[in-house]
Amino acid sequence: MGLLGARVAAAVGNQDRDSRRCHVATVRCRAVTDNAGADSTSGADSSAGADSSAGADSPAEHPRDVVGVGPHGKPWPDDPRLDPQLLEAGDRRNVQDEFRYWRIEAIVEELDRRRFGYHVAIENWGHDFNIGTVVRNANAFGAAAVHIVGRRRWNRRGAMVTDRYCHVLHHPDFDSLARWSGEAGLALVGIDNLDGSVPLESAPLPAHCVLLFGQEGPGLSERARTACAEVRSITMYGSTRSINAGVASGIAMHAWLTQHAPGVSPPTPR
Repeated sequence: MGLLGARVAAAVGNQDRDSRRCHVATVRCRAVTDNAGADSTSGADSSAGADSSAGADSPAEHPRDVVGVGPHGKPWPDDPRLDPQLLEAGDRRNVQDEFRYWRIEAIVEELDRRRFGYHVAIENWGHDFNIGTVVRNANAFGAAAVHIVGRRRWNRRGAMVTDRYCHVLHHPDFDSLARWSGEAGLALVGIDNLDGSVPLESAPLPAHCVLLFGQEGPGLSERARTACAEVRSITMYGSTRSINAGVASGIAMHAWLTQHAPGVSPPTPR
């Protein structure tokens, strides 16, 4: 485990026994390993069980959907990061090419060296289907961790197994998240189109923060609004007044990256 992973685990361990790190396989899949195949799982809401990292659709069944690489030629590389099952059967996971044949634990350890200084949190009082998308975005955009506030169980279908590669932490209530973020020195920044909110594009986000998203429909809860250091909004240019939390999370995370991540440049104004 990298240094950042150890810090996250230590901070949460001091909080309470309900806050846990989850970067192991958590979803039973019928035909998908990550999002390489065409099927999804009917048991995506289960928080138990583990997958083999080598499963994949066969090319004959889904020729258009085949991604990744086939079995590795012998002799195999002498590299402890590599998974013998994947070397033997091929790696059809939806991972970056540099991670082909790598064990899940090795990928997580490498990602821990690269994660950025922001976290993402989402409230989970009504079993929001957007949570999976938020987790998938957090993986794509290098968030340090994802915090689920409220119900422990969340629908993992939208995550497409990317929660294997993220640190996903649980907080039973908002006070728990607020206490954790305060001890970690992270500002809580709500993302919602509320009266008085500051447009995301008008000022930089804090370099060290938790981007907090509310439920689909009601948005940020009243407790969340009062605890946030600031609330930022995403400007709408069409007829709708809002977008779902999954889409909003991707926009906000990418905005943070363009402001603070080395080598990531903001869009050039036309």
